[in-house]
Amino acid sequence: MCRVADQTFDRYSSNTVNRKGKGTAIVWFRNDLRILDNEALFKAWASSETVLPVYCVDPRLFGNTYYFGFPKTGALRAQFIIECLADLKKNLMKRGLNLLIRHGKPEEIIPSLVQAFAAHTVYAQKETCSEEVNVERLVNKALLQVKLAPFPEKSTGQCSTNNPKLQLVWGSTMYHMDDLPFSTNTIPDVYTQFRKSVEAKCTIRCCFKIPTSLAPPPSVEDWGCVPSIDQLGLQSQKVNKGMNFLGGESAALCRVFEYFWKKDLLKIYKETRNGMLGPDYSTKFSPWLASGSLSPRFICEEVIRYEKERQANDSTYWVLFELIWRDYFRFLSTKYGNSIFHLGGPRKVERRWSQDQRLFESWRDGCTGYPLIDANMKELFTTGFMSNRGRQIVCSFLVRDMGIDWRMGAEWFETCLLDYDPCSNYGNWTYGAGIGNDPREDRYFSIPKQAQTYDHEGEYVAYWLPQLQKLQKDKRHFPEKSYIEQIVPLKYGNPKKHQSQERAFATRQTKGFDR
Repeated sequence: MCRVADQTFDRYSSNTVNRKGKGTAIVWFRNDLRILDNEALFKAWASSETVLPVYCVDPRLFGNTYYFGFPKTGALRAQFIIECLADLKKNLMKRGLNLLIRHGKPEEIIPSLVQAFAAHTVYAQKETCSEEVNVERLVNKALLQVKLAPFPEKSTGQCSTNNPKLQLVWGSTMYHMDDLPFSTNTIPDVYTQFRKSVEAKCTIRCCFKIPTSLAPPPSVEDWGCVPSIDQLGLQSQKVNKGMNFLGGESAALCRVFEYFWKKDLLKIYKETRNGMLGPDYSTKFSPWLASGSLSPRFICEEVIRYEKERQANDSTYWVLFELIWRDYFRFLSTKYGNSIFHLGGPRKVERRWSQDQRLFESWRDGCTGYPLIDANMKELFTTGFMSNRGRQIVCSFLVRDMGIDWRMGAEWFETCLLDYDPCSNYGNWTYGAGIGNDPREDRYFSIPKQAQTYDHEGEYVAYWLPQLQKLQKDKRHFPEKSYIEQIVPLKYGNPKKHQSQERAFATRQTKGFDR
């Protein structure tokens, strides 16, 4: 893993970048826990003589979800973040820096560090959803109260006043916000229109080259330690079944290398992406994308390199197609704001939802009596991951067959998912609940049809529900008295009723859930 990461860093390093800045700049790491293609880190380095990298362990990230009080960050994602921080710290140290880790609210920690180190600018990645944006506002407000002694001489890139600045950088999408052919308020409400427009009119920017050395570091007495899981108020949860993800940029770069180059799986991605069992039916990049350990622009450049060196086909394009879905949900969050979290969604749909606790808990715990639902929910709780196909199926079952408030499902995903980010998660849930940007409001996934198509021999359900292994393969999805009682009847008992709808949906599925 280290060898692959080092080789990749070498390809994206440069000794020719000029550094003309003065003083100290801070780079405030948030959901961009990487070095490669990190514009905030690059700009902080270029505008200063010394860079202070900072990560704030914000207690609010380990509080409760807004409506239903679930843990905002479950143990598996917390452990993944811990691993990301450890790897970031190691990679910074290899390049002459370190990572200052502090526990507390950024709006309290960042200004005090600015004062202590006389930092002229704080660089950070721009976020789009209200909780993150509010923290940005609080940091900016606090910085206005910080007064620094004026520099003895002015320099290009240096603030002309003695007020430190918060410089927010857009860096979480493949297409840059500034390059879109429409304003935030006029982003198309249909994905296909968005995709065709950006593909025709936009160019994807190149990755930022990183300097070989980021030294010298500022003089820091105590850099702090990467937190342990118990310091975050959580109990360790071991993954003893399914795919075990390792956090950090090094692991992310290794996964790209393994999937694209070592196993040569990119050429068949489109054919396998709707699988549910095993590590290689899809790229599995999403946890690293969500934490910012992996740049979507880097993935794009690797796809282009693969197309030049090996082959270009529908599968190589489809990886980019998925990344555009991810971009789309991120940009939509800037258009619709908090409505993506509201009961009626962006379209303000009025519908009566149930919050029946017994029904919800049967779904959450994988005890609905429908093996396809239960297996997916057990995989989610055990590993922090679920296939894109599985996420659509369990979402449809919760909102269509059970009639449960979609926000309960979205918040449980927020707790469990390694790849949680608010834009993709809530964008997909509003889509699946028929209150978001889906041209059809009655999207329905027939469990018999899904089981027949995507787990024909019941291998997936038997893996996660071992009690089904002894059954004949054609009995595993509907084992009757050999399994627990079904909690609700299916809304549409006859799968043929919705087969034509599902075929039409196959070419424009909800994406960004796990890619």
